[in-house]
Amino acid sequence: MNIAHFDLNSPHTFIIAELSANHGQSLDIAKQTIRAAKKAGADAIKLQTYTADTLTINCDKEDFVVKGGTLWDNKTLYALYEEAYTPWEWHEALFACAKEEGLLCFSTPFDKRAVDFLESFNPPAYKIASFEITDYALVRYVASKKRPIIISTGIATLEEIEDVVRICKEEGNEEIVLLQCTSSYPAPLEDANLLMIPELQKRFGVIAGFSDHTLGLTAPVMAVALGAKVIEKHFILDKSIGGADASFSLDVEAFSAMVHAVREAEKLRGEVSYPNEPNTIKGRQFSRSLYVTKAIQKGEVFTEENIRSIRPGYGLHPKYLGEILGKRASKNLSKGERATKEMLD
Repeated sequence: MNIAHFDLNSPHTFIIAELSANHGQSLDIAKQTIRAAKKAGADAIKLQTYTADTLTINCDKEDFVVKGGTLWDNKTLYALYEEAYTPWEWHEALFACAKEEGLLCFSTPFDKRAVDFLESFNPPAYKIASFEITDYALVRYVASKKRPIIISTGIATLEEIEDVVRICKEEGNEEIVLLQCTSSYPAPLEDANLLMIPELQKRFGVIAGFSDHTLGLTAPVMAVALGAKVIEKHFILDKSIGGADASFSLDVEAFSAMVHAVREAEKLRGEVSYPNEPNTIKGRQFSRSLYVTKAIQKGEVFTEENIRSIRPGYGLHPKYLGEILGKRASKNLSKGERATKEMLD
């Protein structure tokens, strides 16, 4: 599966820098952030395409006031989204900036109108946010565009994940990436549940990844070790910009360190390989093998005194020691000579 030119089946993890609300309502800061994301090692920049009115209504009844110990408690949903949204009139400039930097750029649409708007930019993929996974009509509409669809599973039940995967396939779209995600901001490490990454891949037969809201670098690195092919992390130019997502976003230095650590984890992950040819295994020469450890005359019996399993590993495999002991030498043998089957009488 590819997202534009990026092969998700390659050893290289697809790293997405999430711009989200980290622009302080400044187009210039948003552009600077995209350029910084490229320098920090991201493969893509992701936007969010909504307005306060497409997400909710302007209402201060209790249901519409954020609570529950979040970063945004006591704000109305409308006020929060009005502060955090990325102006739609910026999108053309942001897509262009990303292209100039060699970054892939796509977005999370939050309603059908946003999808139609984003189609004009020919995005390489779409993202379904964790809180929108239950909006089956939106998922179906996005899937119908036949572009790779990345879905965060944050608040979803197993049945809901099964439903959205089925919906995508019903629309003829099997280019699906499921991201393990904990929809807490920030997310405690003990709630990351990274073992879900190989589980999602195995159960649904899709590419799996991780949308990270934890603090620090450990979670994305471990996610890659567990098989994540996509990492999404909130990115901010400088935390002094503030905003709805600043506290759990990585700045330039931290994001660069994460990318470096992820690239090292890719190398550490390696591949499943059982070599068939011993001489192709690096360091094999330092293993044990059978050697003559005391001069032996022709016709003399091999004993534990004159043939042993020792280093280095150029001689006969130690598994043959039992076959050799008690047999007679076919010729004179000197100390330090490699044991071979031909030396048997």
